[in-house]
Amino acid sequence: QVQLVESGGGLVQAGGSLRLSCAVSGSVLSVNDMAWYRQAPGKARDLVARIDSGGRTNYADSVKGRFTISRDNAKNTVYLQMNSLKPEDTAVFYCNADITLRMTASGRLIGSPYWGQGTQVTVSS
Repeated sequence: QVQLVESGGGLVQAGGSLRLSCAVSGSVLSVNDMAWYRQAPGKARDLVARIDSGGRTNYADSVKGRFTISRDNAKNTVYLQMNSLKPEDTAVFYCNADITLRMTASGRLIGSPYWGQGTQVTVSS
């Protein structure tokens, strides 16, 4: 069974840093795009950053220059380094991965997006 296991959330003061990790466990054929989303209380879940299997990245405007997404393909793990944190960054952060599970006999790829369980990030002023 494929799971995404997140770690690294917590409480930090404004201006501080945190590093989130998300590891894919289970048998997979490939891990394609990986991303971090966040959801603040009463708000929608929004994309924070995305990285493809080749390392190309894109970021939400609100985190550009402060957050860095990276990945270790050998470990099927994605990271989010968060610097200069602000109180408005407070949210539950979710890892997302587009995973190819297997190939059928006819060559069709079978896969699905997966979500982590979420990790709380709280930034105090």
